[in-house]
Amino acid sequence: MSKSTIKPNLDKQKIKERIKKDHQARRKFLDEFKEFINRGSVIDLAVGIVVGGAFTSIVNSLVNDILMPLLGIILGGIDFSTLSINVPNITQEGTYVTLAYGNFLQAIINFLIIAFAIFVLIRFINRTKNAVVKKKEEVEEEREKEELVLLREIATELKKSNKK
Repeated sequence: MSKSTIKPNLDKQKIKERIKKDHQARRKFLDEFKEFINRGSVIDLAVGIVVGGAFTSIVNSLVNDILMPLLGIILGGIDFSTLSINVPNITQEGTYVTLAYGNFLQAIINFLIIAFAIFVLIRFINRTKNAVVKKKEEVEEEREKEELVLLREIATELKKSNKK
């Protein structure tokens, strides 16, 4: 078969339409992504992650540099980071596998401190939010009472004027 007998089955208009459709799909995707990124919640999440990372390093320092040494002193000079068990390796005779459970205990303590700090923070936020809501409700209630008093006064005045 010669090259001259093969005719490309390409319609220029269909190609242009396809290119335009592809461009529109990419544009729509990018617009949706831009909208997603510009939402406040995504930015708040990013800030939260950065602050969380910084908070984790503070908690790690608190645990490693203050709490664990104090706990070690209370428990008779135990350094938790060095606590480990050597278990015989059954695949290679004469060798041991070290299980560093002290590091695991330290990670658990870190987690508990972080969880407690988050609990206290959320509790504070909820109490503050509830106090604001309660204050707004009290102000609204007071406003409704004032409106009711005014409406009663108006009704009384209307009754008086209708009697005359």
